[in-house]
Amino acid sequence: MLSDIMPRRVEVCFHFEPFRLPLKFGAVVMEGLTYCTVEAEVEDGRGRTARGNGSIPLADMWAFPSPKVPHELRESAMREVALRFARRVEGYGRRAHPVDIFVELEGELAEVGRDVSREMGLAEELPFLALLVSASAVDAALHDAFGKVNGICSYDGYGKDLMEHDLGYYLGKEFRGKYIGDYLRSSYLPELPVFHLVGGLDFLRREEVPEDAPQDGLPNSLEEWVERDGLFCPKVKLRGKDLEWDVQRTLEVAEVAREVRRRMGWDDRLYLSVDTNEQCESPEYMVEYLKKVEERDPRTYEEILYLEQPTERDLSLHRWDMRELSSLRPVVIDESLTTLDDYRLARELGWSGVALKTCKCHSSALLFVSLAEEEGVPYTVQDLTLYGTALVHSVGFAARTNTMMGVESNGCQYHSREAFPEVRRLHPGMMERREGKVRTDSIGKVGLGFRIEEI
Repeated sequence: MLSDIMPRRVEVCFHFEPFRLPLKFGAVVMEGLTYCTVEAEVEDGRGRTARGNGSIPLADMWAFPSPKVPHELRESAMREVALRFARRVEGYGRRAHPVDIFVELEGELAEVGRDVSREMGLAEELPFLALLVSASAVDAALHDAFGKVNGICSYDGYGKDLMEHDLGYYLGKEFRGKYIGDYLRSSYLPELPVFHLVGGLDFLRREEVPEDAPQDGLPNSLEEWVERDGLFCPKVKLRGKDLEWDVQRTLEVAEVAREVRRRMGWDDRLYLSVDTNEQCESPEYMVEYLKKVEERDPRTYEEILYLEQPTERDLSLHRWDMRELSSLRPVVIDESLTTLDDYRLARELGWSGVALKTCKCHSSALLFVSLAEEEGVPYTVQDLTLYGTALVHSVGFAARTNTMMGVESNGCQYHSREAFPEVRRLHPGMMERREGKVRTDSIGKVGLGFRIEEI
């Protein structure tokens, strides 16, 4: 198609953003993130050119949490994968839709990962999740450039008029005649409820905050964040190995959030998600957790909207049956979801839904949206403490889909006010949260709406 693009140039750079406060999830404490930022220049069938952008943090602590490989080496390996994948895309040599470029190069991405793992002498090979994270800024830049060179919003480029292949080509014969665009909203939702992360080290009440906490004008406790941002969707990070602590933490988070909302004269209805980041030895732990929460506070139990990835990411290791847990509350697959085979195995094992992240590649997330929508599977859009254009990307994606409840956005909790100042100026309603929501009115009309050209 004349709308198809040929990558001409793909430039990759990296920069580190320290956190203002440490973030604890699962067994990991994260004190900052290295962002991979990409600019891709493409040409369409009419000879027109455009530049697109993408940005994603290389969170090896989440994507490659191996105790056998030091953090510095894991991150270096992911950087190298990003650079090599960019060269593969740059040498693609023909015009195609961005989804086709991703699908065709997905096997080469795995090859790049094996090569980097071997050449760097890693004690454990880079997992495919880490490869997707490494490649995602490149993939995003292609989608952004595709929209720009065609003068359209990228989300309007996923129908039969601009795609050579229907979904049957990617997902199987039952999807013949259907397109990604059939499952997307026709325009961005104007605002989205936002999930606020409550990490394992986060303070809940104002009086708990120590004197040496950052004095930068940002809140340092859940109480202050709810007062400031009107939050009503807490995401509670649990230990997964200490049942009493996990139950008590959940009840305390709910209590603090309700107290503040009542004091401010707001509706005190909450929507909670809970996440152990794979720390549970079996799903029975979360079954017991839910029963104890219900015993001690039925209201909080009813307000738990869903559970995230309670057990380890290798689904085939134990093949845990999730049906009992799913009968109590929806259980969404997160770290385990990297391929279509992962999705199908999760459904077979009784997982309720899926957690989508733009850091696993925009193209892949679009295909999973189509699968989930067709099969009536609930899904969420979550982040990796994203900020800057990475956050604009994630929020925009959620605003064009039908998520279970809004979007996760916690970058402003951990990044300083000095981080990404140009993006803050262009997208204030996304980089800051008000009335428990983020706004999308700043998204541009072409590409993925980053408006980088205005910086």
